Amino acid sequence: MSAAGRAPTVFVTGASSGLGAALAIEYARRHPGARIGLLGRRAAGLGEVGEAVRAESGGRASALELVADVTDRAALAEAAGRFVAEAGVPDVVIANAGISAGTITGEAADAEVFRRIVETNLIALPETFAPFVGPMRARGSGTLVGIASVAGIRGLPGAGAYSASKAAAIAYMESLRVEMRGSGLRVVTIAPGYIRTPMTAGNRYPMPFLTDADVFARRAVRAIDAGRGFVVIPWQMRIVAGLLRGLPNPVFDRLFARAPRKARVGADG
Repeated sequence: MSAAGRAPTVFVTGASSGLGAALAIEYARRHPGARIGLLGRRAAGLGEVGEAVRAESGGRASALELVADVTDRAALAEAAGRFVAEAGVPDVVIANAGISAGTITGEAADAEVFRRIVETNLIALPETFAPFVGPMRARGSGTLVGIASVAGIRGLPGAGAYSASKAAAIAYMESLRVEMRGSGLRVVTIAPGYIRTPMTAGNRYPMPFLTDADVFARRAVRAIDAGRGFVVIPWQMRIVAGLLRGLPNPVFDRLFARAPRKARVGADG
């Protein structure tokens, strides 16, 4: 709930499918009456999620569908302004938009893919928050949420762009959390493990502790409502990631040198 005890106003990027869609629907289920901004690149997908939001809340939640690419700063700012004008300053902003693809350093065809992944997964985080930070600080409350990944805890072969973008996202969100200390704003970093979404559907390797998107969303919204600084979902993956982080480099290198790699084809999240 918001500080005033009313249903929250929530702005979610990457909301046309995957984790963003699941988070929006969970907010409608958990907080009927919520006002939810759905931002994504695919109008059709946003329409379907908007219908699901209204259905899940028994028609009590509202969904404002906003078509924009998070790497387009002007379009993102315009969408944020429209949301504030129609729904008010959000209580929660979730920078969720993300893409993933295998990348190989030195492959000319992957250079632009690398850039696009970093722009979407990292640069779009501050760009998403920027239009809202001033009004939220003036009000003295709000929560900024960044969706990172356990892939940011240790670099995975063949996924240099994705791992780098998510590692940087974790560091950025930590910086932001300290930066906002004393402002009344909370900063929450969520690092998903393997979640069943269109992004993971094409993975050609085992995915331990694979979790359904609706289960992820329930746990994530609880963590956001509680204002937890950093959370890994599912919790088992925090143990796995911690063990990998603690491995000496020669051991890690030997174990992962021949690990299966993500296909060099993009998939939206």
